[in-house]
Amino acid sequence: MNRLDNFTKGIIKENPVLVLILGTCPTLATSTSVESALGMGAAATAVLLCSNIVISALRKVIPDKVRIPCYIVLIAGFVTMVQMLVKAFAPALDKSLGIYLPLIVVNCIILGRAEMFANKNKVFDSALDALGMGAGFTLALCAMATIREVFGSGTFLGFPIPVLESNKISILTMAPGGFFVFGILIALVNKLSSSKPKKQSFGCEGCPSRDACRGSAEKEGAV
Repeated sequence: MNRLDNFTKGIIKENPVLVLILGTCPTLATSTSVESALGMGAAATAVLLCSNIVISALRKVIPDKVRIPCYIVLIAGFVTMVQMLVKAFAPALDKSLGIYLPLIVVNCIILGRAEMFANKNKVFDSALDALGMGAGFTLALCAMATIREVFGSGTFLGFPIPVLESNKISILTMAPGGFFVFGILIALVNKLSSSKPKKQSFGCEGCPSRDACRGSAEKEGAV
């Protein structure tokens, strides 16, 4: 896999949310508004990038028997730093994300990439993998949040949309609406990414038994 494929695979082909079905809990919880989705995506991408780089750099130093606890400690440290920065410079976003910001520590996307990729690859490749997966996670969140906020709240980034503001589909901002939009997007991505099977011709041309069949048919005709 070249470096471009390494970066782009996380956007569509191996999207962590819509293809690998990881990080479902924060996806459903923080996709009620585009602002929250962008904040969660940026925070998770920052943690993923930092943890992938450090884990890849230390992959030959960390003992194999304790690698998972070491990963969690490293990830928790980066999450704490990101949380402190968000609290200091974006308190409204911190309040909006709530408990889901510190829960990035146990986000299976981050721990999964550490175990499956950063632990086995070089620093630069691990950084590209983190950026691609982070971009895919953010795009999936924003796609869900756009649908849920526009049609569920009648707003976009907090700005009211004239017609939709008075014709809200409020269930889209609730858990059932989140699961509905989530399922629709998964089905759409699967449809777009799946290749159509090639039609095979079952005629006589190319059949290895064509001559035998033709010979038996001529005999039957003669009889």
